[in-house]
Amino acid sequence: MSIRPIGRAGMLVATIGNFDGVHLGHQALVAAARREAGAAGRTVAVTFEPLPATVLRPADAPPRLTDARTRERLLLEAGCDEVHAIDPRQGVLGEDPDAFIASLRRTLPFGAVVEGTDFRFGRGRSGDIGTLRALGARGGFRAIAIDDVDVDLPDGGRVAARSSLVRWMLAVGRVADAARLLGRAHAVRGTVERGDRRGRTLGFPTANVGVPSGMLPRDGVYAGRAVVDGRAHPAAISIGTKPTFGRSARTCEAHVIGLSRGADDYGWEVELRFDAWIRGQWRFPGPEALAARLREDVAECTSRARAAAVA
Repeated sequence: MSIRPIGRAGMLVATIGNFDGVHLGHQALVAAARREAGAAGRTVAVTFEPLPATVLRPADAPPRLTDARTRERLLLEAGCDEVHAIDPRQGVLGEDPDAFIASLRRTLPFGAVVEGTDFRFGRGRSGDIGTLRALGARGGFRAIAIDDVDVDLPDGGRVAARSSLVRWMLAVGRVADAARLLGRAHAVRGTVERGDRRGRTLGFPTANVGVPSGMLPRDGVYAGRAVVDGRAHPAAISIGTKPTFGRSARTCEAHVIGLSRGADDYGWEVELRFDAWIRGQWRFPGPEALAARLREDVAECTSRARAAAVA
């Protein structure tokens, strides 16, 4: 995005990072930058698109929690005035810390930058918060460090909100714990495509979400919500290879409770939000046993949705 000029009365405050997931730690960075900027200043999140890991080691890059559009929206909602994306394929990853900050300040003349204590930047991640403070002392800007945001879990654990931990929680199906770190339910978004239409024969038609944007959690059935045209509906969300009917490609599909669509209505966009783990993907003896279990799944998802609405 383009950056509007900063008036004399205001100061530009930046925060730099991947911001994948825009979890509570990221939100705390934005809030601190917002406080530093004050009412007359502006806050800019400086991020990268695509993420550097996909450029440096594409085969080992972790799954992405949020696409660029979602990340930008979440950063703006957290309090940023602007989001400035840098393309890491344009040589920036080879710049040493001094050159990276000098180049960035030519574009964004920030008077302060807010980062976490574990912030690393520059070629080979050679710069840290100490490097940033030294550069600020020479260059006339403040470098402000804030501590991690720690989150209490129901099992008694206390963990720092980090993107890597959110990914791990999703990978093992702990979507409710991931939501505690994110400050909201994890979500994926995609377009509804024609599937094998088997769900409607079982009495539970599903929206088959093709190539969803965002990391899918572990295979299983989840209670969640489907957001369609700005309205959230309770949903039973299934991820897996449909083992009752033999092996198939991994799919993401949702039975959206209370939403009626035509049998051949495809091409609409849906956002699926994951609230709670219900069960794993099981191989049932046949369609009748699966349909019976689906009735239980939908009943549980409906009950959870009603309880959440009352809370």
